[in-house]
Amino acid sequence: MKSKKIYLIRHGQTDFNLKGIVQGSGVDSDLNSTGRQQAEAFYAMYKDVPFKKIYTSALIRTYQSVSKFITAGIPHESEKALNEISWGMWDGKLPTSDMKSVYWQIVNRWKQGDLEAKIEGGETPIEVEERLLPMVQKLLQEDESPVLVCMHGRAMRILLAMLTGQSLAVMDSFPHANLCLYLLEVVDGQAVIVGQNDLSHLS
Repeated sequence: MKSKKIYLIRHGQTDFNLKGIVQGSGVDSDLNSTGRQQAEAFYAMYKDVPFKKIYTSALIRTYQSVSKFITAGIPHESEKALNEISWGMWDGKLPTSDMKSVYWQIVNRWKQGDLEAKIEGGETPIEVEERLLPMVQKLLQEDESPVLVCMHGRAMRILLAMLTGQSLAVMDSFPHANLCLYLLEVVDGQAVIVGQNDLSHLS
C-alpha cells in the first residue's frame, strides 16, 4: 500500500492581509515583517522534514514563505495553477460595506452549490477547480513524499475539497490563518486530512 504526505500551507501575512485589502491573483504583494517572522518560525519547526519537492504559486508571497527550504536545496516548482482565485474588479481594493454584503451573498451561493457565481471580472470556483485539476492529479499520483505546497486561502479551500473528494460547496468548512498548516496523508490515491489549520509552529 503506497502512502505519501502533503504539507499544505497558506502564505504568511502581507500588508494587504493586515489592512483587509482584497488580495487575489491580480495582487503580487510581499510578506510584511510579521509574515517573514511566520515563515522563519515554520522553517525552524519543519526544517528537518525531508521534503522531496516544494510547490508554490507564481505569486511572490508564497515563494517568500518557503524560501529558506528552497535555498537549502529542495527542488522547487512554481505553478501558476496554485495562484489565488481572481477577485476581478475588487483585487487591490479596500472593501466597502456594499462589497462585503455582495461577498457574503456570493459565499452563501457557493455553499448552496451555485459554483458559477463570481465577482465581476473574477473567477468562479469551477474555473479555479479546472486549473487546479492537473496539480491535484500530480499530488495524488506521484510517488514523491513528503511534499510541501504553499498557496492562498480561497484556492487552498478549493484544493482541499478536491484532494479529499468533496464538493466545492463545502470549501468554507476548511478554516485557514496566515502560515497555517494542513497535513494530508494520501493512501492509494485518496487524501485524508490528519492535521487542520495547525498554528503550533507560531506559538
